Amino acid sequence: MRTEQPPVIRLADYKRPDFLIPTTELTFDLAPTATRVKARLTLQRQGAADAPLVLMGERLKLISVAIDGQAVTDYTVTDETLTIAAVPDRFVLDTEIEINPSDNKTLEGLYMSSGRYCSQCEAEGFRKITYYLDRPDSMSKYRVRIEAPKAGLPHLLSNGNLIETGELGNGRHFAQWEDPFNKPAYLFALVAGELDVLEDSFTTVSGREVALRIYVDTGMRDRAVYAMDALKRSMRWDEEAYGREYDLDLFMIVAVRDFNFGAMENKGLNIFNASLLLADSTTATDLDYERIESVVAHEYFHNWSGNRVTCRDWFQLCLKEGLTVYRDQGFSADQRGHAVQRIKDVRALRARQFPEDSGPLAHPARPSSYAKIDNFYTATIYEKGAEIVGVLRTIVGADTYRRALDHYFAANDGTAATLEDFVASFSAVTGEDYSGMLDWYTQAGTPQLHIAPSYDSVNQSLTLHLTQATRPTPGQPTKTTLPIPIRLGLLSEAGETLTFNDGQTETLIVLRDASQDMVLNGVAEQPVVSALRHFSAPVILNLDEPENHAFARLKGDPDPFNRWEAAQGLARTILLNPEPAQAQIDAFAAGLKAALIDAALEPAFKALILGLPTESDLAQSILPVDPAFLHASRKRFKAALSVQLKDTLLAQYKIIVTPDTFSPDAQAAGDRAFRNALLDLLLAGHSRADLADDAQMIALAENHFGTATNMTDMVGGLIALMHVQGAPYQAALDAFYARFRHEPLVMDKWFSLQATCPHPDTLARVEALQNHPDFDARTPNRWRALVGGFAANQSVFHNAEGKGYDVLVKQVLMVDTFNPMTAARMIEPLSRFRNYVSPYKDGMQKALETILAQPNLSKNVAELAGKALNG
Repeated sequence: MRTEQPPVIRLADYKRPDFLIPTTELTFDLAPTATRVKARLTLQRQGAADAPLVLMGERLKLISVAIDGQAVTDYTVTDETLTIAAVPDRFVLDTEIEINPSDNKTLEGLYMSSGRYCSQCEAEGFRKITYYLDRPDSMSKYRVRIEAPKAGLPHLLSNGNLIETGELGNGRHFAQWEDPFNKPAYLFALVAGELDVLEDSFTTVSGREVALRIYVDTGMRDRAVYAMDALKRSMRWDEEAYGREYDLDLFMIVAVRDFNFGAMENKGLNIFNASLLLADSTTATDLDYERIESVVAHEYFHNWSGNRVTCRDWFQLCLKEGLTVYRDQGFSADQRGHAVQRIKDVRALRARQFPEDSGPLAHPARPSSYAKIDNFYTATIYEKGAEIVGVLRTIVGADTYRRALDHYFAANDGTAATLEDFVASFSAVTGEDYSGMLDWYTQAGTPQLHIAPSYDSVNQSLTLHLTQATRPTPGQPTKTTLPIPIRLGLLSEAGETLTFNDGQTETLIVLRDASQDMVLNGVAEQPVVSALRHFSAPVILNLDEPENHAFARLKGDPDPFNRWEAAQGLARTILLNPEPAQAQIDAFAAGLKAALIDAALEPAFKALILGLPTESDLAQSILPVDPAFLHASRKRFKAALSVQLKDTLLAQYKIIVTPDTFSPDAQAAGDRAFRNALLDLLLAGHSRADLADDAQMIALAENHFGTATNMTDMVGGLIALMHVQGAPYQAALDAFYARFRHEPLVMDKWFSLQATCPHPDTLARVEALQNHPDFDARTPNRWRALVGGFAANQSVFHNAEGKGYDVLVKQVLMVDTFNPMTAARMIEPLSRFRNYVSPYKDGMQKALETILAQPNLSKNVAELAGKALNG
């Protein structure tokens, strides 16, 4: 078994590149198996006088090298570099290489997808296109010429503005592109092929007309209409909320199906996974529409937070990603409602990032070392990075935040910046020292915030004893304190809002030390504490209080997040108790009923409050983890609520009428979400077709599925029928397949729905689906749908005999041979094996050992599997 880790790159060893590349000229002669790339680079020394020129390059066939027009033969080529020992201080380097796009299954560099050429260069893919200083602080102005046969390749796209097109004879043509802005190589993009195009335009705040084009598969243009609308809304929002205006004459997006990422922000030419761009009501769920809106915004916002200001090195990845996620969350909140969006964002954070922060793969938002940067495109970088920006904004206030961001963009425009540069902008506009915020970026782990309230009825004062602590994480046994903003309000035990001495109903406390006492005066009665409103910091809150205080928040907290949080906490207490009291269950059901019939609450919020903590959520709240117990407990409790609330659930379900015309807007989506959540809970307690009540509910779900006029309701019906299994479930699956078997993105859903079904038969079903004619492990979307969905299925993946782990190991090792980046992302489900009871613990450990014993393991998988096993 492999015990050593791949060699690492360390932040402490950073030094600027020895050479600048002011201009880059590329010429592509496209051919499926033998594409020629000519690169002309102007280079200028900025390092030591005797420093050799070392360029990165992988999987390249070198044809020629020349300096200032003279052929060079004295060079050294390895699998990863081209080195020329003696070069002038200023010179022009010409290289020509050959690559094989059709054989490039890593989906990095230049590869072919469905007969089209496509590039993916973040993080280190450009070195698979030509020899280059492939690092983010090496910025250059690019001029690109693409030559290709016109037949089959009518569109030749790259970054920037189109300068010239023309015919070459013999059925060939060319396109010349120029990007006037300096950029690092990871933002280079090229797409060539047969595509439909949806065209529109946008007038910027200064009156410039920008041409907008979205390129899609032939016949799919209508499915890009929503993405185009989201793009235009994003452009306007960024002008209004951040003062950021688009800077080129053309903005393009291309949808491809074979893509390792969700999308890529290449300057002026975004490339999207088709699943995050194409939508219509019959093939996309409301969640798909939400994600398209969010991701289109995210990649567009990168034009400033990532492109105009990029990151100096890959250790600063969260500088561009965390900030941009925070920006796209703000956009989504304005589009779909702040309360509902905040709950969804926090739910995702807890599902993905909190487990990462508590296991052997824990790392700071700015890691200090890595073997493969691909492995650090994580929830910590993205979601926690966004939360840290939110912490800063909460502390300084909205107006100061905006002034600081204006300063950041102005001071760093056209540069490769660091987190220190970002934080310095807050100090620059306030005159205060915010360097302590860097500890949030450099320290791994989720802080534990403890609040112990003490009420003095004589003096009418409330004392809050606040403490914080962060548990040790790999490589960081000692933790420092962090600035934690706590938005706080008070309620009466009847759930009514109380005011402070100054008449305010909310205050902000910033805890900076390990412990602090906060005294609030003028509190006329025993209060219920509503702390961490709007989830004002990414921490785990432990609040000393009686259970009736949580019910008070569930009943009347004016902060919707904390009202939802109260429901989650009360449900969690019941679910983790092997023998919960019936009185607890009755009280929770009554509180849930009150929320469901409250006309003041929007349907989207009611849908969220109906959602019990998932088995993954529960696994974070108990040690050791017994997946079988968690599954049985949740299933039992959900069934009890279903029976107890049946009349209320059914009445609310019948109130919501599905309109004839589909709309993806927030209100209509909220109605559908609530109706599907009601159906799911109704079916949770009714799964025996031989009982009259159950037969009625099964018929309701079958009708919901069979009469659905949109994909959201169709999937909602299928999920409800998962409770039933047997003939009703299989009939729905077969009907779904028959209707959509020629729709690749919908078939991904078909595979995923089966893989995530929490039923014992799912393991055998997943094993069979691996051999299904429509399953292709070389297509990342399809592989993630089946294998990723299965690995997230707590009750089935954690099979007592280890069969679920065997399925994952087999798939990871197979995909690692051609797509290490994608394979490595499936190590995480095995990483917290120490938290589980045996035999699950032993089976997960054995799975990791099996992976590490594999010869020729990629750096990607070796790094994460080694950390998971030995961390």
